[in-house]
Amino acid sequence: MFFRSNAAGLKVPAPEDCLPGRSFAVPVPSAHYVNGRPLTPPFPEHLDTLVVAMGCFWGAERFYWQLDGVYTTAVGYTGGTTPNPTYEETCTGRTGHTESVLVVFDPDQVSLDTLFKIFWENHDPVQYMGQGNDIGTQYRSAIFPNSDEQFAAAVASRDAYQAALTAGGFGEITTEITPSGTWYYAEEYHQQYLAKVPNGYCNHGFCQVRYAGATA
Repeated sequence: MFFRSNAAGLKVPAPEDCLPGRSFAVPVPSAHYVNGRPLTPPFPEHLDTLVVAMGCFWGAERFYWQLDGVYTTAVGYTGGTTPNPTYEETCTGRTGHTESVLVVFDPDQVSLDTLFKIFWENHDPVQYMGQGNDIGTQYRSAIFPNSDEQFAAAVASRDAYQAALTAGGFGEITTEITPSGTWYYAEEYHQQYLAKVPNGYCNHGFCQVRYAGATA
C-alpha cells in the first residue's frame, strides 16, 4: 500500500495566501448518523478528543466510529487558516487545512495508543502531501494533539512506528504533529459518509506494517 507520488513541490500556503472564508459555520447534523450521539460539544466531561488526518476523511472516520470506547466522530477541516471553509475551497489547496477526523473517546475504555494504532496502520504516513492518487495539502497526514500529554504520546507513537517501518525497509514518516488549532466541521453530506453510501470511495486499509505500541 505504500505509494510514491510527485508531490515534492507542494506546501501549505502562508496565511496571507489563503482564501478569506466566512464568519459563519456550515450547518451540522444534531446526531451521528450511526450511533445517534451528538457531533458537537459539549460532550460528557469524562471524555477526551483527538484529531487526526490520514487522507480522505470518509474512510478514516469509519475506522473510528466502529471502535469500542469511541463516543462519537465527525469529519472536518483543520491545520490551516481559512475560517469556516467549504469542501470545494479546501480542495483548492488554498485554505491550508487538511481533511480531518474528530474522535471523541472514553480514555477508560480505549487507550490513546489504540487510536494511534488505527491511524498508523491504515494509511501511508510515508507519502508526502497525499494518499494514493489523492494528491494535495488537503490530504496530508497529521495528528493534532490537544495537550502536552497527547503531543508527547503522538511523538512516541511516531518514533515507534518509524522503527517498524525502517525494519521493514520503508522510508521516513512525513506525518505532521502540530498542537490542535481551530476545528471546522465539514458539510452534512460528508458526516459518516460511508454509512450513508456503503459502497462509496475509500482508499484506506492495512498498510503492510503493524504498529506494536509506543511502549512495546
